[in-house]
Amino acid sequence: MRVPTLTILLILLCCSLALPTSGQTNEDFVAGPFYSHFKLTLAPGSRREAAGPLYYEQESGTQTQWALPPLLCHTVTPDVDWTEMEILYPLLTYRRFGGEYKLQIMEMLSFSGGQADPETGVKKVTLFPFYFQQRAPDTNLNFTAVVPFYGELKNRLFRDDIKFVMFPLYSETRKKDVVTDNYLFPVFDVRRGDHLRGWQFWPLAGDNRKTPTLHTNSLDEVEIVGGYDRFFAVWPFYLKDHNGLGTTNEESDLTVAPFFSHTDSPLRVQTSYGWPFGYTRIDDRGQKYEERDFFWPLFVKARGSKYVSRAFPIYSHATNASLESHFYAWPFYKLNKLHSAPLERTRMRVIFFLYSDTFETNSESGKTFRRTDLWPIYHHRIDNDGKERWQALAAMEPLFPNNRSILREYSQVWSVWRYEKNPADGQSSRSLLWNLYRREDAPHSKKLSLLFGLFQYQSGIEGRRWRVCYLPAGKKAPTADTH
Repeated sequence: MRVPTLTILLILLCCSLALPTSGQTNEDFVAGPFYSHFKLTLAPGSRREAAGPLYYEQESGTQTQWALPPLLCHTVTPDVDWTEMEILYPLLTYRRFGGEYKLQIMEMLSFSGGQADPETGVKKVTLFPFYFQQRAPDTNLNFTAVVPFYGELKNRLFRDDIKFVMFPLYSETRKKDVVTDNYLFPVFDVRRGDHLRGWQFWPLAGDNRKTPTLHTNSLDEVEIVGGYDRFFAVWPFYLKDHNGLGTTNEESDLTVAPFFSHTDSPLRVQTSYGWPFGYTRIDDRGQKYEERDFFWPLFVKARGSKYVSRAFPIYSHATNASLESHFYAWPFYKLNKLHSAPLERTRMRVIFFLYSDTFETNSESGKTFRRTDLWPIYHHRIDNDGKERWQALAAMEPLFPNNRSILREYSQVWSVWRYEKNPADGQSSRSLLWNLYRREDAPHSKKLSLLFGLFQYQSGIEGRRWRVCYLPAGKKAPTADTH
């Protein structure tokens, strides 16, 4: 009776766990992709992988992490009392820091709360966007809101205070001294504040006026806070504004869309015919440049403190004191540079994220950083401490270059080849098909495993050893060139 090949491999795997090599234990053994346990290359700690790309766990410092890619990932960092769990990211994420927690669904619906802040005593509970609650020893900070029926919010949505009843039928918002009463938001509102009065019946007409006021700054100097006079009719076709009233840089704006727009102030004059896509002339005395646009942003020419020559999508070259941008046959080739001492940064892209090459250098420390991506073929990164990582394939990493959740929960699924190198201790590792082939190199040692661990090789100061089908196959004493 023939025994299936898979059954034989499973038996050999069980034997491998029971018969570790000399100098190895089950805590440091590779029989990938069934099971592997090895030291991390880029950080202190160890990692276990099993069932190919479907399970891993690792320990680095005090942080522990386990995952079932791409379903979920759980991370605990007890040093800072931090816990994370992500399920089918970004479908559901849970994060807890100390007594505070946040549960988020699709990054749109969230529930948060926890213990009171030890400094302010503030305690929050949020079920976004339906329920908001805050309690504090200072009752002036308390609020409760049940959207859209009734409630109050404080320091939310860029407003100091928001009150509403059957929103959008009625709401009142306050930002600093400006209070706005909204009726059937955003159709009709009335505004009041320090020397301010206004109203709007959008989009038919609106008028807001504020007279100049005086303000004492942190240096005990009295400053003028400019006023304004703003009116619109049949928005956005007729707009007339007068800003900076009472200051040395009063500005008047008039727009009759789509025919004409004009801005005039001591520092800047701008005139457009066929606004916003016709011909525009800008004379900016404050920034010291002149600009001519035609069918903006397709054809642009600027000279002075900034330089722009653009004929979209054929060619563009733009520079100022710290930035530089080029493209040819957009989006085929695009180059951006940043000059902000001591940092110099260059990024070149071909067809958006198809190919990207980013290089950074610090003139003070002499350290460099480089990242290259060829979607979906590979991702390569060398950090400013010299740590290097190269992987193939890379289905999402080029699209979300700084997203750690993608690396933790999805990279494991498709990264069929991984290479890591740590120059600090001279260690490097290579892995093909989730450790079906794995090699680890250090200054005085080497480890190699192939085909579910059926072939293993190890060398070091104690000599060289081989195992075939998990059985010892040879041993050689150290020689003079071992080191």
